[in-house]
Amino acid sequence: MGTVVDDAASVEFHAFFERHYAELGRLAHLLTGEADAADDLAADALLALWHRWDRVRAADHPVAYARGVVANLARTRIRSAVRERRRIALFWSQREERTENPDVAGVVDVQEALRRLPFRKRACVVLRYAFDLSEKDTALALGVSVGTVKSQTSKGMAELQRLLGTRHASQQVQTVMARTGQAAGRDR
Repeated sequence: MGTVVDDAASVEFHAFFERHYAELGRLAHLLTGEADAADDLAADALLALWHRWDRVRAADHPVAYARGVVANLARTRIRSAVRERRRIALFWSQREERTENPDVAGVVDVQEALRRLPFRKRACVVLRYAFDLSEKDTALALGVSVGTVKSQTSKGMAELQRLLGTRHASQQVQTVMARTGQAAGRDR
């Protein structure tokens, strides 16, 4: 189920935890500026250290190693928060036009077809057509390359055309998605 750690290592880790948990929490707080996240980051760091305790205890400076783990976790948290803020900004900045008399049956058909697409294809199609994002902005929002956006959008549209069963599916999808995206961007 897990690794068996001898009692001496367990006692040693517990002592390390008691001595350094508060310090690692302060470090996390100062790096992220988030008091609530600091305890979680310190705990996550110590959990990671526990899983590698044989390597950590053999290190010349175990506390420095622990600080490095906290710094890496804080960096990851900050990057994730920045990406999330960018995604939110992209979605909220869309135009605010209302569509009168939408094609409800068409919307239902397209939404059902979208649900059948794998997530990445669906996300690319929705961001490109419903939110009218550029390939670059779509790539930024999804954390993928522009080439991935191009291929996944193309494959997703081809699959939608097959699922909707018409030669004009891409036009139907674009029309429905554009209308739905405008409404979604405005109403949120």
